[in-house]
Amino acid sequence: MAKNSAEHDATKDRELVITRIFDAPRELVFKAWSKPEHLMRWWGPHGCKLTVCETDFRPGGSWRFCMSSPGGDEWQEGVYREIVEPERIVFSYAFEDVNGVSGLSGWKPGHQTTVTVNFADHEGNKTKLTVHQTNFDTVAVRDDHVRGWNEALDHLADYVVSDSAKS
Repeated sequence: MAKNSAEHDATKDRELVITRIFDAPRELVFKAWSKPEHLMRWWGPHGCKLTVCETDFRPGGSWRFCMSSPGGDEWQEGVYREIVEPERIVFSYAFEDVNGVSGLSGWKPGHQTTVTVNFADHEGNKTKLTVHQTNFDTVAVRDDHVRGWNEALDHLADYVVSDSAKS
């Protein structure tokens, strides 16, 4: 029993959990994660934007983004594992180069994490959103994602209160 607990504690530093309250209804915040025209408006940290956003938003469907930044382009990809509208999205997450080869941004080639996004109703027609990402190779890569997710969620917070998100 102690061994399992120790193994779990050893991996705890290679996961992240971020919780935010959004001033928008849950259905709208969920929609912002489900359609390319919305994702392109908020995904990515400050100074980055999506130039390619391909999604097959269904369990087993894939997604692939090209995120352009001052440092160059990064390709991200994964597979939607679970979608429960408007409650939860679970997907794999990996980096690849333009030729489809994994391993950018300090990730080992072929390495994937799992992202679980939960959407809950919150008082006053708001949404409590929790992003949980697991299985990072290193604490440094996890820390970079903490920064990236927080900045992306700043963009999402601005987007879901805009007129563009409501159309």
